[in-house]
Amino acid sequence: MSIEENMPTAILIDGAYFIKRFRALEPNNALNASRVAEQAWRWGMAHLREGRERRHELYRIFFYDCPPLDKKMHNPITKKPVDFGKSDEAKFRLELHQCLRTKRKVALRLGHIANDVRWTFKPQVVEDLLKGRKLLTEVGENDVIPSFRQKGVDMRIGIDISALALKKQVDQIVLIAGDADFVPAAKLARREGVDFVLDPMWQAIPPSLNEHIDGLRSTCPNPSAKAEKLGKS
Repeated sequence: MSIEENMPTAILIDGAYFIKRFRALEPNNALNASRVAEQAWRWGMAHLREGRERRHELYRIFFYDCPPLDKKMHNPITKKPVDFGKSDEAKFRLELHQCLRTKRKVALRLGHIANDVRWTFKPQVVEDLLKGRKLLTEVGENDVIPSFRQKGVDMRIGIDISALALKKQVDQIVLIAGDADFVPAAKLARREGVDFVLDPMWQAIPPSLNEHIDGLRSTCPNPSAKAEKLGKS
């Protein structure tokens, strides 16, 4: 039986979301930029085959992210200067972007970080403070992190979805993300006849997002299945 050929499929990856989920799946590779780039490509490409009889041609893989935070700030607890441009996270992000640039049919789309960078408590510290497990006087320099917003990323994703759909460049779009902000773009694509598939990497998604997609499929390993397997061993 011959394999059915279709119009190209575009894979769109929300970088911040992907990295967060990847680190939950492979915590030992949290700062392994080449591994992150390779798995983004592999898990994206896995969407091109549906069963044994249907194969999609790849249009392009789009990866959306921001350059790393490179500000110099003072830790609010110790007052020590911190150069985030030299941090392990900054080095990881820059290496990741370079790895992605070398991959065939991968387009890197970069937004920017907003200027209003502030310090905030880590989520676990907030919980400990609220539940009385930690006193404010016990907060240390490692209990705070910079809080910043990515700008231009969601806009670029929405524009690309709209352009791909309106120009009839693809008949399927796979979005690796989990944010309901993409609903308007997803609705437009569907109205233009595009098959819109969401890959939340096994994360639960808002009902408002599930309502406006044509399919839900994750190609990365299922962490629940892995945990269940370990429990039985």
